[in-house]
Amino acid sequence: MTRSQYNTCVDQYADGLFRFVLASLRNRMEAEDVMQDCFARVWERRRQVEFEKAKSYLFTTAYHLIVDLSRKRHQEITEEALFQVPAEKANTYPDVNAILHKAVATLPEAQRSAVLLRDYEGYSYQEIGDITGQTEAQVKVNIFRARTTLRNVIKSMDNLIDTEP
Repeated sequence: MTRSQYNTCVDQYADGLFRFVLASLRNRMEAEDVMQDCFARVWERRRQVEFEKAKSYLFTTAYHLIVDLSRKRHQEITEEALFQVPAEKANTYPDVNAILHKAVATLPEAQRSAVLLRDYEGYSYQEIGDITGQTEAQVKVNIFRARTTLRNVIKSMDNLIDTEP
């Protein structure tokens, strides 16, 4: 990969990669660090990484760094914590976007990555399989399970709203 091809990679893939990493980690500073590591690794391996495969290499590297960070911090969000509403907000409508982000954060890593890559970034099942190291069938199962969980969270939002005066 030449310097100009590397610069093209940065221009073309940085935004999508950052959205994926930020949605997975939900921490801007960590997402920026992962981005920097991804592009640094591409530059270090520019002689081995073909320009045509740079996008896949970037997202695969990001996926592995996200998994490593998740394991390192051992951050687990329970469903009970997801559905707790502070007393002062009991009579207001919840922020649907915030609830969905919390719900996505509770998904197992394989499901979260698959649904983010598919629904946020628009990758095909085969591309997601290449990035995550799963078969196409596993990717489909993970996306189905993730969407089912998210659908159940949306359905149970009625439990969050206190309708009694």
